Amino acid sequence: MRVVRTHRNCVAIRTLSPPSSITRCSHGSASSSDDATSGTPTWIGKGLTCVCFKRKGTYERIYIKLTLYRQEERLKRLKHRMKIYFDASRPDHQEALRALWSATYPDRKLHGLISDQWKEMGWQGRDPSTDFRGAGFISLENLLFFAKTFSTSFQRLLKKQGGKRSAWEYPFAVAGVNITFMIMQMLDLDASKPRTFVRSVFLQMLSENEWAFDLLYCVAFVVMDKQWLERNATYMEFNDVLKSTRAQVERELLMDDVLRIEDMPSYALLS
Repeated sequence: MRVVRTHRNCVAIRTLSPPSSITRCSHGSASSSDDATSGTPTWIGKGLTCVCFKRKGTYERIYIKLTLYRQEERLKRLKHRMKIYFDASRPDHQEALRALWSATYPDRKLHGLISDQWKEMGWQGRDPSTDFRGAGFISLENLLFFAKTFSTSFQRLLKKQGGKRSAWEYPFAVAGVNITFMIMQMLDLDASKPRTFVRSVFLQMLSENEWAFDLLYCVAFVVMDKQWLERNATYMEFNDVLKSTRAQVERELLMDDVLRIEDMPSYALLS
C-alpha cells in the first residue's frame, strides 16, 4: 500500500494488480479482451475462499478492506497499550522492569526494584515506578524495545557517547518517558477522527507493521539526542529540544517517499 497525499487530505490507497504468485482456480477465464472485466477467478490469501472477479478493481477493493480491518485491529491494540498504567504490584510489570535492567546492564545484578541503582539509568529516584505516571506502561515497553532492538544506539545514548556533552545532561530514562508522551500527543490517536496528516500517515504505517509506534519511538529518541548535541543544550532546554524533535519527526513522516518508519531519513541513525 502507498500513501497518496493531496493538499487537503491523506488517502492511504495504492492500486495493485494481483500478484503473479497467486494461484488461479479452474472455473475458466473470460474470452473478452475488454479491460473493464476480468473473468479469471483468483485465490485471495492462503486458506480463503475462491472469489471470481467480474469487475475491474474488485481485487483492489477487497485488499483495501482487509488492510483497513488490520489497521483497525492494530490501532485498537495500540490504544489498549496506551491506557495501561504502570502498576508496581503486578508481577508482569515487575518482570518488565527487571528485563529493562538486564537489557541495559547485562553484567550487573539488580539489588531490587527500589534501589539507588536506578538513578544511574536516569530515573529521578530510587523507585522508577513513580516516573511512569505521565505515559504509563507503554513507556517502559518502548525503552525495553529500544534496548533489545537497537542495543548499540541505546547504549550510546545511555552513556552519552559522541559529541560535545553538556555538564548538565538530560536523564536518559526520564527523557524516554517524555518521548513516549510526546509521540502520543503528536499522533492524537484518541481522537474519534484523524485531525492531522501525521496521524493518517502513521495509521497506514501501523497497518503494515504492528511495531510502528515502537520504531517511531526509537527514531524520535535518536533525533532528540542529535538535536541536543547540535544545540549544545542543557537540561533547562530539554522541552525546547523536545518540541524541535517533534517538528522534525512530523516533517519526515510527511515526506512523499516515506511509506514506512524505516524510510524516514533519521532511521539511518539507529544501529
